[in-house]
Amino acid sequence: MTHLDRRRRVPHPIFALALVATLSGCAVGPDFERPKPPEVQGYTAEPLAPETASAPTRGGDAQRFVEDMDIPGQWWTLFHSEALNTLIDQSLKANPDLKAAQAALRGAMQNLYAAEGAFFPTVQANFTPQRYKDAVQPSPTLNKPVTYFNLYTAQLSVSYPLDIWGGTRRAVESARAEAESQRYQLEATYLTLTSNVVAAALQEASLKAQIAATEEIIKVEKESLALFRKQLQLGQAAGGDVAAQEAALAQAETALPPLKKQLAQQRDLLAALAGRFPSDQPEQSFDLDSLALPTELPVTLPAKLIENRPDIRSAEEALHSASAQVGVAIANILPNLTLSAANGTTATQLGQLFLPGNGFWTLGSSLGATLFDGGTLIAKKRAADAALDQAMAQYESSVLTAFQNVADSLRALQSDADAVKDGLAAEQAAGRSLEIARRQLQLGAISYLALLNAEQTYQQAIIGLTQAQAGRYADTAALFQALGGGWWNRQDVIAQAD
Repeated sequence: MTHLDRRRRVPHPIFALALVATLSGCAVGPDFERPKPPEVQGYTAEPLAPETASAPTRGGDAQRFVEDMDIPGQWWTLFHSEALNTLIDQSLKANPDLKAAQAALRGAMQNLYAAEGAFFPTVQANFTPQRYKDAVQPSPTLNKPVTYFNLYTAQLSVSYPLDIWGGTRRAVESARAEAESQRYQLEATYLTLTSNVVAAALQEASLKAQIAATEEIIKVEKESLALFRKQLQLGQAAGGDVAAQEAALAQAETALPPLKKQLAQQRDLLAALAGRFPSDQPEQSFDLDSLALPTELPVTLPAKLIENRPDIRSAEEALHSASAQVGVAIANILPNLTLSAANGTTATQLGQLFLPGNGFWTLGSSLGATLFDGGTLIAKKRAADAALDQAMAQYESSVLTAFQNVADSLRALQSDADAVKDGLAAEQAAGRSLEIARRQLQLGAISYLALLNAEQTYQQAIIGLTQAQAGRYADTAALFQALGGGWWNRQDVIAQAD
């Protein structure tokens, strides 16, 4: 065997490297590994009490914390409000933010399909008709004394860049991770929307309860004023006492317009969440008496919270995408090999285009590498490294925020239960004190100032109890949101997005 024969049988080192790299499936850049969950055992520094305090009043039931209890996909149904269920269904159909998230997912999926197209050869066909004026001397193109002629060319070309370093695979990996990130962003948008509707409905119920309490206070103030005016007529009270009571009544009445303004704005918010204009108010309305307080609350294990929070999963996929982009940047620096082929025909007359003897073909390859670009590719690689560090920091931040959300909700629920219990005791005591003060005033046993103090104490107690009751409902909803909202138990939004 001659030396030339051996050269023909042994592949060129570069082609051998390309073949091995392509067949082995290796890809430059880091291989992504999911971050490990934090090694923590709980959400609070001290052990969590098994259940909250209770009180014999609206929203005063004890709530029990159930470890690793699963969350239903429609967790808001636990409040047992048909009006709330209906409004959320309407919001899921009409809210523009959810529609935008679904469109973003569809776009991300199409970008993934576009990236996967790089795995296949590019085939192009073209037909080129041209009109020429040739120079007969000294060397005419057709070797004929023809000055004007036509040239028709039909060609089919194929090119295929070999993915030697896995740059294409990394690009597809990045696009797939971006699509998954967008899918979890859709879930996060779904959770945010449903949680906002629940929160807005609970706030409306809270404001209605505060308005009712304020109106009750105004009623008490009016009854006291009527008492003072009667005593004034009998000469048992001074005009200054009547004027002071009128001022107290006016002060109580000033609290009503701001509450009504907030209620109107809350109705506008509910309309916007349902995809409506403020002039098209939803038919549903809410008050605390029509809402049941869930008595069993889930407490997801810390290790599972990473799986259940859609914002964490989205941040994880964004980290995955950034990791793959480092491999893309490295592959762009290295030499690239492209195979190409073309087959076509050419003729000076259109009818002769496909006659025998007019065909041509080419087959070749090109190996290209950037020798100097002013540091552009290296800078892009460093930018990809920085983006990976940024994505990791954002992932860690989302994990910390998630744990903080759960811890805050758990502490709030315990405090809310104590606040309702203490608020009920305060309201009952203040109510008894006010009744005693009013009777004593009728007997002339106390001064007007003592009655005024009793009225102010009752006002504060009744408003405080109402706010504490509403707070339990709101913080219960916040806990379901903080734990992920049970998105893994439903498929409806994903089906709509695909």
